[in-house]
Amino acid sequence: MQSIIVKDLKEMEEFAISFVENLPSKSETALVIGLVGDLGSGKTTFVQSVAKLLKVKELVVSPTFVLQKRYQINLEKSSFESLIHIDAYRLENGKDLLGLDWNEISNNSKNIIFIEWPERVEEVFDSNVKKIYYKFIDEHTREISYEES
Repeated sequence: MQSIIVKDLKEMEEFAISFVENLPSKSETALVIGLVGDLGSGKTTFVQSVAKLLKVKELVVSPTFVLQKRYQINLEKSSFESLIHIDAYRLENGKDLLGLDWNEISNNSKNIIFIEWPERVEEVFDSNVKKIYYKFIDEHTREISYEES
């Protein structure tokens, strides 16, 4: 497990650049990334940084109240077409995630899915879900831990 300390938006963007540069070029199913961490730990900020790099034109905001947001990826050299951002905080269990067309979106290899609070619904995940852990240190500092792929 690798860990880095992020102290500002620029450093979060640098982490996002590294993440995007190491995305797999092809997959049989969607790439699913679980974002684990407390409120305010940087999960949505990370997704915003990745979306910017993937040339998403819409403003990426937390999907807390709508549960799921889908964005078109406009980066020509990307094998992904849609970025899907899910907030599972208000979901009771994996059955609720299935109601969001989980089987359809998770089996589409053209989707990259970021899911906040994955621990609430993880019983429906395949074993290939990658996780990134966010820890709030102070107002300006976050610790991010992840497994290298």
